Amino acid sequence: MPTVSEALELMDYGPAPESTAAAMDWLKGRTFGHFINGKLTKAGETFATVSPATGTELAQITQGTEADVAAAVKAARKAAPGWAALSGHDRARHLYALARLMQKRERLFAVLESLDNGKPIRESRDIDVPLAVRHFYHHAGWAELVADDFPGMRPHGVCGQIIPWNFPLLMLAWKVAPALAAGNTVVVKPAEQTPLTALLFAELCIEAGLPRGVVNIVTGDGRTGAALVAAEVDKIAFTGSTEIGRLIRRATAGSAKALTLELGGKSPFIVFAEADLDAAVEGVVDAIWFNQGEVCCAGSRILVQESVADRFVTRLKARMNTLRLGDPLDKSTDIGAVVDEVQLTRIRGIVDQAVAQGAVLHQAPIPNGPGSFCPPGLLTDLGAANIAMTEEIFGPIVSLITFRTPGEAVELANNTRYGLAASIWTENITAALDIAAQVKAGVVWINGTNIFDANAPFGGMRESGFGREGAREGMLAYLTRDEATGPLRKPAAAPSPAPAGASGDAIDRTRKLYIGGAQKRPDGGASYAVKGAQVPLGSRKDIRNAVEAAHKAGGWSKVTGHNRAQVLYFLAENLAAHPIGDAEEHALAVQRAFYWAAWADKYDGRVHATQSAHVTLALKEPFGVMGIVAPEEAPLLGLVSTVFPAIAMGNRVVVVPSQANPVPALDLYQVLDTSDVPGGVVNIVTGPRGELADTLAKHDDVAALWCFADPETCRNAEIQSAGNLKPVWTETRERDWHGPAGQSREFLRRAVQVKTVWVPYGA
Repeated sequence: MPTVSEALELMDYGPAPESTAAAMDWLKGRTFGHFINGKLTKAGETFATVSPATGTELAQITQGTEADVAAAVKAARKAAPGWAALSGHDRARHLYALARLMQKRERLFAVLESLDNGKPIRESRDIDVPLAVRHFYHHAGWAELVADDFPGMRPHGVCGQIIPWNFPLLMLAWKVAPALAAGNTVVVKPAEQTPLTALLFAELCIEAGLPRGVVNIVTGDGRTGAALVAAEVDKIAFTGSTEIGRLIRRATAGSAKALTLELGGKSPFIVFAEADLDAAVEGVVDAIWFNQGEVCCAGSRILVQESVADRFVTRLKARMNTLRLGDPLDKSTDIGAVVDEVQLTRIRGIVDQAVAQGAVLHQAPIPNGPGSFCPPGLLTDLGAANIAMTEEIFGPIVSLITFRTPGEAVELANNTRYGLAASIWTENITAALDIAAQVKAGVVWINGTNIFDANAPFGGMRESGFGREGAREGMLAYLTRDEATGPLRKPAAAPSPAPAGASGDAIDRTRKLYIGGAQKRPDGGASYAVKGAQVPLGSRKDIRNAVEAAHKAGGWSKVTGHNRAQVLYFLAENLAAHPIGDAEEHALAVQRAFYWAAWADKYDGRVHATQSAHVTLALKEPFGVMGIVAPEEAPLLGLVSTVFPAIAMGNRVVVVPSQANPVPALDLYQVLDTSDVPGGVVNIVTGPRGELADTLAKHDDVAALWCFADPETCRNAEIQSAGNLKPVWTETRERDWHGPAGQSREFLRRAVQVKTVWVPYGA
């Protein structure tokens, strides 16, 4: 040990170990069972959870079986009616008690998290645990207010929640707190690598007097998670890899289980010439290196404007060389251990491939000795197609490329199948907000990164998943409304063949598809007979053409809500003067056009109260191109009741109308043509609904899909959507389109995705 005078001379960091005595005393000799129906069960078949920093065993954990999951779900189901029947105030008091107990044990939680996960104690102590506490306080407030703020809504029932290893306690709080506040009961499956803080939380549930069965925790590996997905639960909330998210999407298809997926990311970290370069360098440290890169929203793709790239790289390398890699329980450590050897091997494998593809790696030597350690690394001289630019590394390795213009920065930022987050660095606030609007990401930080709060919506776009956690949107994910209460929809009958002698000329004199603002012959000219008319038989190619036309109409998403409202009001006026189909349906269709026009400029985003020195904007953005399989019942009213709210929010749609009676939908083109609706905003393709729904679900350029159809068509659409993980809203029961359910605000919520933008303010 140096003397005081020597330490002052050297100005070097000395050891600052955090005591593990309390945590090790809690763990001593423990073999953990599950937490089911308010008590810890006896252990079954076990496996070891180990410290990734030392490789030493911490405890024995029970491997959950299908029977264990079934017992937990049974306990949750039994507790659900009583918990939902409690007043919001009573549930709030339970959540408040959990928050207070967690606060009292913050140090124990932090040490356990660092022991089990390998992250530096500074992160678990200063970020993870306080944020977890914040979630329980915040949602105690929602429990108190849920009846007032969400009238007519109810909890789903039993929620299965699968937690990742990168933020074990925080992700538990992120999911459990809103579920309980909304009145649900839960079965939680923590990651097999990091179950300890979840098991400590179980003890808090007992101490807080939570009713038995409200919270259940079943430990185990992926087999346990698969059993939970397959169990009789009402909702699944999953945070983890995109690959597992696809499997869950397929496994839950047709089950009517609500689904929230928060998946992988390859987030851009964009540095403009006007940026404070030193601050941006520290942003990289915060985003990637201080947390071993184990954050799915971390900015692992650094895009730097060419004119400052050399200076930025020089400063980044210098800062990288000062970071301290080592014992996670040392308060002087910057970078701890990777969660396990499997993940470390994966990181090294991707880095080796990146180097083989031409990248240059800047990294300190890998240390010898025990533990899963990976020094911080920087990959340069690589192209946009390099594996390190396309695949999630999930380790302390960043990739860096340059750009010249803002337009090129946006193109590179969006050159990924993911869309979780983005970080923008510039002192020009106008430029920052302009880029934020163009980047396809669920969360955008300006001159900051990895900032979270319980009152800020969080979630991704594209293959980063769907649904939001946090704030009001997070509560809505755990509530539902029974609106479609009629009989199950029946499969559409196969289209009848066209009468003998029907030809393309006959189709010219009757009906055509409506694509890009013009009537079009179907691909191949086929048609079918319905109600004495010749109706075009659309195909996969017709859907492709309609999607292309919808993308060309992108200007519709950029016009103001007021301008969209004007067009819809004009459309309503023209529709009133042009009777179509059933008189009652026609009259209500006119009313619906007025109703959704009224909402076009009123379904606002919010400014959320979060952390100081920030304005946190939750902006409601259109998806872009949406597919809609309109209901068979109410051929005109059902179509306008789904299409109009979608376009009111700025989307362009490809709609498949009623197969049994598509004539009113095809006749609507005359109204669209005379109402200033830009070509491509509404595209109508008739034909076999099941086939066309599958095509829309599989199409990568269709961002969202609504499917009001029979159970098999809806199930197939959900299965086919797993390839691109678009949000799919399916409804297999008939809705009363003539009543209030025909103009529910649920259509507005399903027509937008929330983008959360963190803007520095008042710093």
